[in-house]
Amino acid sequence: MDSLSEEIAGFGQTVLVLQGGGALGAYQVGVYQALMEADILPDWIVGTSIGAINAALIAGGPTADSLERLTAFWRRIEQDNILGVSVPNWFSAAARNMVAITTGVPSFFRPNPAAFLSQQTPLGSENAGYYSVAPLAATLTELVDFDAINAGPIRLTVGATNVGNSNMTYFDSRDTQLDLRHVMASGALPPAFPAVRIGDELFWDGGILSNTPVETVFDDNPRRNSMVFAVHLWNPEGKEPETIWEVMNRQKDVQYSSRAASHIQRQRQLHKLRLIISEMSALLPDKARANLKQRGLTGYGCTTRMHVVRLLAPSLDYEDHAKDIDFSKQGIRQRWDAGYRHTCGMLEQAPWGADVDVSEGFVLHEFCGGELVEPAMTT
Repeated sequence: MDSLSEEIAGFGQTVLVLQGGGALGAYQVGVYQALMEADILPDWIVGTSIGAINAALIAGGPTADSLERLTAFWRRIEQDNILGVSVPNWFSAAARNMVAITTGVPSFFRPNPAAFLSQQTPLGSENAGYYSVAPLAATLTELVDFDAINAGPIRLTVGATNVGNSNMTYFDSRDTQLDLRHVMASGALPPAFPAVRIGDELFWDGGILSNTPVETVFDDNPRRNSMVFAVHLWNPEGKEPETIWEVMNRQKDVQYSSRAASHIQRQRQLHKLRLIISEMSALLPDKARANLKQRGLTGYGCTTRMHVVRLLAPSLDYEDHAKDIDFSKQGIRQRWDAGYRHTCGMLEQAPWGADVDVSEGFVLHEFCGGELVEPAMTT
């Protein structure tokens, strides 16, 4: 273990949070590759949708082979450039997207002909989707060892939406024996993909309710000192759209960035309150403090600290609202390389080494395109 990985380990558990975003998930592979080369390995991975798939691939077998599993998956689902290199990027992207919509993506999904006959065609609760994800199920069955997930050193959590009650559900290997259904449910984005039944309930993609599942880390019990690397595929910042094309693109960014800023603001307030409770409890006489402890009130106090590194993936020049189905070799490679390059730049800057207020329990370091957006937020 080198000095950087030792420094990270000194902050407590290392958590990797992976947002949903279809083809944009190639960026997360580059992030993980850079972390792995720096010997920064997660103790806990939380993912939604494509983030859950990448997380399962990382945790589903020997750590030394995790990047090999990720590579195998992304190579299987990539699409060839059907028009050659002489056409403009925007035209080639539109053509690839049309192919994905009409014929599917290898090893991932294929059209469900019955669904295209009529929106009123009775398909059944577990088949009501425009596409079948049987190819994805077969791919993950081959690449992911769920016994390793349930018994291995990495804790895995995947988020899904309960269709019946609209609640966000987190399936956690610490508490539940995970299997293929849990990962498939996390990526079951309607109406493209059908719901997945687990027990007596149906589940859709967790991104419908929370595409950035970092709140499950903040609300974990017991809370622990942590270094959290949260990889965001949808940038919350963007220019004002001027065309319908740009509106559709920006709408997806806004929808799937999942109110990350409000989550962070809420958690910073909660951490401050927990610290205040702890400090005030310490000032009480022993008898009064014992009474509060007996009533379970001192448990609301907490002195843990979390450093959260948000990595925001910048857009490619030719991206549009269909960027999440751009499974082209070129698109996957560009996003993968960008994730790797940006994470290497972040690790070189090591922003967590800056002085922070000792009373602060939540410290944010935000990067976009490998550049620090602003100093640590500690006020």
